[in-house]
Amino acid sequence: MYIPVSRGGSYGTLLILLAAVLWGTTGTSQALAPPGAHPLTVGALRLAVGGGALLLLALFRGQVTRSCFRQPGVTLLAALLVASYQLTFFEAVETTGVAVGTMVAIGSGPLFAGLLAYLVHKERPGRRWLTATALAIAGLSVLFIPSPGSVLQVRTAGVLLALAAGASYAGYTLALKRLLPGSSSDAVIAVVFTLGGILLAPFLFRSDLHWATEPGGLLVVLHLGLVATALAYLLFARGLRSVPAVHAVTLSLAEPLTAATLAILVLKERLTVASTIGMGLVLTGLVVLGTARTRYVKD
Repeated sequence: MYIPVSRGGSYGTLLILLAAVLWGTTGTSQALAPPGAHPLTVGALRLAVGGGALLLLALFRGQVTRSCFRQPGVTLLAALLVASYQLTFFEAVETTGVAVGTMVAIGSGPLFAGLLAYLVHKERPGRRWLTATALAIAGLSVLFIPSPGSVLQVRTAGVLLALAAGASYAGYTLALKRLLPGSSSDAVIAVVFTLGGILLAPFLFRSDLHWATEPGGLLVVLHLGLVATALAYLLFARGLRSVPAVHAVTLSLAEPLTAATLAILVLKERLTVASTIGMGLVLTGLVVLGTARTRYVKD
């Protein structure tokens, strides 16, 4: 079997990188949220606002047709994985800390994507993908090394939750890739995220949402829902049309790179030598994958 590998400098690659940059703003947004903003509530609101906005846009454009429901099983699976990612990621960060939780969740995504692509589609990632993924994960590992004097706590439960988040992200990316042929990418992502938001709705009814009614809280919710979710996933879904799913997940490692940059510029966190080296490795990995030329890998 021959698997096409798209040219990484293409329009699709650029869209996915832009989406990852927008995702990378979520951490800073949450840090600026008013007191009382629980991670699970933030995740549920993000999906509710983002999914609702995507659905309204798709309905307005007349893009939600029968073709969006040709694979109900895959659609439901994608929605379940989107909801699962929100729950497991935010719980992982809450349990084992931002550094370890983010590193394990985002860093494991490409590995799970490569494994799932091989098991489900018999796709064998090429050497360039392996090289880019190794560089990016190594960079993230260095990037999240604690500075002298800090205490890094690694808890097994949190690590397992982060791994579940990485698997969920890789899984719904492959599911979205399968849903795209013959359907509007905007409509597909709207349906999946709306269903995901419905699945997480119970968390909103059981939570204190007063913080979200404050001006600062409302701004955070709107940014997370409309920019970091609706706009970001519109770009991501369109990019997936021309970029292999395993490449898309690796390119998405630009998200923690963006998050680290914003932490330095906005939250005034100190840039260490390790941080500089780590960010450089991640950037190198993205460049390696982003300059790939079209070729075929025989399975």
